[in-house]
Amino acid sequence: MNKKLLCAALLGGLTLAGVANAQEFDDRWYLTGSAGMNIQDNNRDTRDAPFAAIGVGKFLSPNWSLDGELNYQNPNADRNQDLNWSQYGISLDARYHFLAEGRSWNPYVLMGLGYQRAEEEYAPQDVGSTSPNAPFERKDGHVAGKLGFGAQGDVGRVKIRTELAYRIDADNDSIGAFLTDDVPRDDGADWFGDVLASVGVVVPLGPAPVAAVAPAPVAPSCADLDDDGDGVNNCDDKCPDSQAGQTIGPDGCPVPVSIDLKGVNFDFDKSTLRPDAVSILSEATQILQRYPELKVEVAGHTDSKGTDAYNQALSERRATAVYNYLTSNGVDASRLVGPNGYGESRPIAPNTNPDGSDNPEGRALNRRTELNVQN
Repeated sequence: MNKKLLCAALLGGLTLAGVANAQEFDDRWYLTGSAGMNIQDNNRDTRDAPFAAIGVGKFLSPNWSLDGELNYQNPNADRNQDLNWSQYGISLDARYHFLAEGRSWNPYVLMGLGYQRAEEEYAPQDVGSTSPNAPFERKDGHVAGKLGFGAQGDVGRVKIRTELAYRIDADNDSIGAFLTDDVPRDDGADWFGDVLASVGVVVPLGPAPVAAVAPAPVAPSCADLDDDGDGVNNCDDKCPDSQAGQTIGPDGCPVPVSIDLKGVNFDFDKSTLRPDAVSILSEATQILQRYPELKVEVAGHTDSKGTDAYNQALSERRATAVYNYLTSNGVDASRLVGPNGYGESRPIAPNTNPDGSDNPEGRALNRRTELNVQN
């Protein structure tokens, strides 16, 4: 046959089979069966014949499959149709499938290596013999190789293959080859090239593989979340709406920059704690114990009555009174800065009215102590 045309067909098939993406990998064993036409090499002096093949295979990867296959064909000799000419063999065929996501038909190329057995009858006169024992028979085995291309389609449980392959048959003792006109009678062909055109089925064995299901995403627990970004997880955050820039305690709540000990005021010209101030200082102590890393300054203040020097000393005594109370009630002195007095320099209310008259209420507010957060 015209081998140049066959090579062109093979190259054309390779060109059509483009690079494709891998799809789901079905690694089940499968059975194959195919039937088609074996276009015989003219030099063998045989006619084209139908052939059949059965096999078993498996995908080794998403793209590569490997099949073991048995084949059989029974061509007739051109010179005598009554003579038996049988060919059968086994081959191991590797196929590379060009897969594309969502495509039901995918092309492939194949290459195979196997063993072919030939059983050829011939008449005594074919070899110049006058023996009455006829016909003679030649039985021989030889290596065979295969190249080809095809396409495999998914039509449900089974798959369909259409294939065109070229089988190189290393049979160098064919009687028919010695008798053809284009081969000298004293030298037979070293090999034959047959074309195999076939249609087949692929039947997977066993249940279809179950596609792996990605585990449902696990919702993060409150311990893994910090919605307001204050460094305290949602489980422990008692103030989930704190704002950036605030000083935040371990419970997620803002810590006041200045703890004004409202109510811890002093009588005029006094630095001793009044009884009503003790409960307020007790609450301040609890705040400091709740936030063990908090460091504060103890600051004392006065109103504007008296000289600056006198008020400075009075504010220091008032700060000392609060300082002593805190340390005697469990607040470590290392967390306290001071005691510091600021005299009358930092009023929080007017000491006098707009008309210049005395403002007793304002002065009472200025006679105070504060705890100013330092961290």
